[in-house]
Amino acid sequence: MTAVVLELSSDEARRIALRAQGLLGAPDRAAGVRGVLRRLGAVQLDTISVLARSHELLPYARLGAVGRPAVEEAFWSGGHSFEYWSHAACVLPIEEWPLFAFRRRSYEARGVWGHRLAPGAYESVIARLRAEGPLTATELGGSKNGGPWWDWSDAKVAVERALALGEVVCVERRGWKRVYDLAARAVPEKLFHDDLDDDECVRRLVAQAGAAMGVATQADLADYHRLTGAWVERVVRDTGLVEVEVAGWGAADGRTARHRAWADPAALASPPRGRHRTTLLSPFDSLVWDRPRTERIFGFTHRLEAYVPKPQRIYGYFSMPLLSGGKLLGRVDPAREGGTLVARHAAFEGPAARAARAIPAMAEALAEAARWVGCGGVRVERTSPPELHRPLSEAVARVG
Repeated sequence: MTAVVLELSSDEARRIALRAQGLLGAPDRAAGVRGVLRRLGAVQLDTISVLARSHELLPYARLGAVGRPAVEEAFWSGGHSFEYWSHAACVLPIEEWPLFAFRRRSYEARGVWGHRLAPGAYESVIARLRAEGPLTATELGGSKNGGPWWDWSDAKVAVERALALGEVVCVERRGWKRVYDLAARAVPEKLFHDDLDDDECVRRLVAQAGAAMGVATQADLADYHRLTGAWVERVVRDTGLVEVEVAGWGAADGRTARHRAWADPAALASPPRGRHRTTLLSPFDSLVWDRPRTERIFGFTHRLEAYVPKPQRIYGYFSMPLLSGGKLLGRVDPAREGGTLVARHAAFEGPAARAARAIPAMAEALAEAARWVGCGGVRVERTSPPELHRPLSEAVARVG
């Protein structure tokens, strides 16, 4: 007998995803930034800082104008988190340390590294950390040899090798430099083990990703912590996630309008209702970091153009999607000039008539972001469509 598969509309799936990501409903201010981290399971780090760094923008998008020092304090103090390779370099809840044993074992077994390890360098780094406590690569002997960014020093090669293998852990970022410590000292004793086999590690990570996304395809589940599709296929039926069909998502072969997906049972227990957040999102926000998923759920195509040659950029260096009413209505490329937040390019989705209706949301998001980073005003340089420049500038002036 064939089991009945629950059917979801695309709108239901979108709202479930928003609630799971903490962007629909009342924000959990009591849990704060650490609650956001544990809910999402991974917060991506990146070197780019425009309004703020990406890991600061993510809790801001969910909680509002939480102070930036408070964000850093929540992430890096008290042993609540560590940094490791998940979706990319991410801040992770310390409870996830055992779950990445499979990745640490993979690095050890693979034995393929981009840098040669100098004799004695590894042992020297471990000895220094054991004797002196947490240190940066600079304090260990320097990060680079003076060449390009990949020209690492012997100490940097050694400590990054130890980080990958799990003998060392990154316990904080100080001036954007990793601060390393011995994992045996930094990870709580009850969590400091590699007892879980590879399948169990992946099963738990897939379950966590499903809860963080609410509803997801197998490809979505794989992308969240950068797992292989084959591995997700092997464990997904043992995760507790519920198989569903989502109308409008479409099958991979395009032959049907419905797509098999997996949903968190808790996300299906009650309809997603509540206040929608109006905010600008980091391009590295877990709501939008997976481009195919973003396009499938929101009909919104987004690409980070920071690494695109300037003449070829369409929207700007660090264009941030505008979320309002549970939809992505446009994007803005921000900059700071003294005490002014500059919207170098505010681009709206759709024809001018529809785009004009998004002006209040864009103005609200820009004004709130300006206040958060301590800017006293907002200046709009360019809009798409161009005829919305004056209405947006006037709207910003009213709410600022």
